[in-house]
Amino acid sequence: MMRWSLAVCCSLLSLSHTSMALAAEGDSVDKAREALTRQDTDEDSSKQLEEVFQAAEKNYSLIKKGTWSVNYSFDYSYFGDQRLDIDIIDGQPRNFDVVPSAQHSFTNSFSIDFGLLDNLTLSTRVPLVSKFETQEELSANEFGDIAFTARWQPFAYVPGKPSISLFGTFKSKTGVSPYEIDVLRQLSSGSGYYSFTLGGSYSKVLDPVVIFSSLSLTVPINESGLNQVRGGDVLVGVEPSNSISLSSGFSYALSYDVSLSVSAQVGYSDETTLLYRSGATATAQDQMSGLMNFAMGIRTGESTIVNYSVGFGLTEESPDVMLGVSMPLDITGLKEE
Repeated sequence: MMRWSLAVCCSLLSLSHTSMALAAEGDSVDKAREALTRQDTDEDSSKQLEEVFQAAEKNYSLIKKGTWSVNYSFDYSYFGDQRLDIDIIDGQPRNFDVVPSAQHSFTNSFSIDFGLLDNLTLSTRVPLVSKFETQEELSANEFGDIAFTARWQPFAYVPGKPSISLFGTFKSKTGVSPYEIDVLRQLSSGSGYYSFTLGGSYSKVLDPVVIFSSLSLTVPINESGLNQVRGGDVLVGVEPSNSISLSSGFSYALSYDVSLSVSAQVGYSDETTLLYRSGATATAQDQMSGLMNFAMGIRTGESTIVNYSVGFGLTEESPDVMLGVSMPLDITGLKEE
């Protein structure tokens, strides 16, 4: 699941010079006309649009060689469900009861990007996960799965032309594995296995709109050597599913300081197989997931853009509600003088 935060800032002509010229008494028509003319110090609208888009969606951006970027994001997701409790008395089902269940997940993530080359960026993401499950009153506060990503832009960006980048991600299993816990008393904070993701992304500025899309394939590594009691058997191995994900959307600039984005993501995962000590196997069928996301980007400083997002799931396997906020962190010593 890929959960995605998208935003972009618009372009306007330099009208501030015009308003200043019209406000001064005695200014001539020539001065007003000069104020309307684009100055050398004005930012190009496409460049401004691309800058904010890059700040909002890291999959589509690269930073300059030798520079660092640190970002913080907070994400919340809610899974709601209804569980059927049945008491079996003398072989007969009795006392049917529908019990609502919900799981709340809070993730604080810190991402560090480093420009190895002008067209090659390395990054790492460290998540801190807090989970709460209402029915059994369970909670967990642990590290999640740390991920390492390389993004490469094969062609230099040209204003008005599409921008294409390729990326690869290695995700560790530093989080608490769902295959190593007591499922009746604990919650997991990670996937429980290593995985590799390869993909590509596309974006194009159509002032004042940016369109974007991304396609990726995730291949996990089988997990063995487990010793988890499940029912009357012991889980000894897992063969996780391969998955493919496609996302697409657009961002629309409302002003230099505010932008809105809309995106959708669909994913497909094939079968997951559980291996037991007795030789038995259990297979989870393939699944489709779908997400819809809306985001707003607000410029709060010359180089600071705060992104707010809200989303919801389109399928049963997806979160019911998602909320998020992300922003760059200005740490002295990491930026170029």
